[in-house]
Amino acid sequence: MAQEEEIPVVLLHGWGGSFQHTWHGPGIDALLQDSGRMVVGIDLLGHGSAEKPHSPEAYENLGEWLLEAIPKEFPVVDIVGFSLGALTVLDALLASPHRFRKVLLAGIGNGVFDNKSSQRHQRIVDALEGVGSVDDTFSQMFVQYAHQPGNDPIALTAIMKRPASRAITPTDLSHLAHEVLVVIGDNDFAAPADALASAFAHGSLCILKNTDHFATTESFSFIDALLDFLTHA
Repeated sequence: MAQEEEIPVVLLHGWGGSFQHTWHGPGIDALLQDSGRMVVGIDLLGHGSAEKPHSPEAYENLGEWLLEAIPKEFPVVDIVGFSLGALTVLDALLASPHRFRKVLLAGIGNGVFDNKSSQRHQRIVDALEGVGSVDDTFSQMFVQYAHQPGNDPIALTAIMKRPASRAITPTDLSHLAHEVLVVIGDNDFAAPADALASAFAHGSLCILKNTDHFATTESFSFIDALLDFLTHA
């Protein structure tokens, strides 16, 4: 196995974000580099500098897309995924576990074991398509994110409408030998995450106090947990 400083850290943002906004803006990439870690930033399909297809089917296999996007010169990486990025990491981890060492999953919880589209998910899609209630502050927040500068609202809506993936089970995760840290805010709509963390053979859970989903990656507690996880053997 390569020395830790030779294994890069891949940072993967969530829906409506980008490497620049989620990781570079708060200085998380710089903090990792200052600690001696190499950082690889990737913009998810449909985001940032990546291609932005408008077909939901284009986003059906984001895990496979991620495996292709990680530079081939790095056969093993540590990886951090937030929200949609964490779901993508989880799919890639199950498909090719040998490509990863340490894994940090933020902003996802026990809902990963249920791949059925929720009423909340449909509210978001309706809002993005302009047929949702303007009084639904939760779904309207996604509309605001979709229209941030540099974002493509049609592509982001297509991601929300992508075909459902195969359901993940705790047994699927129990076979993985990776060190996995699950981080979630106590006010995150994706909480709780205890069953997710405990499904991994070497999983642990970090709960961020007084933190909602959208504030996760800018939380000092999150940044501390990330640095501690990735800069200590």
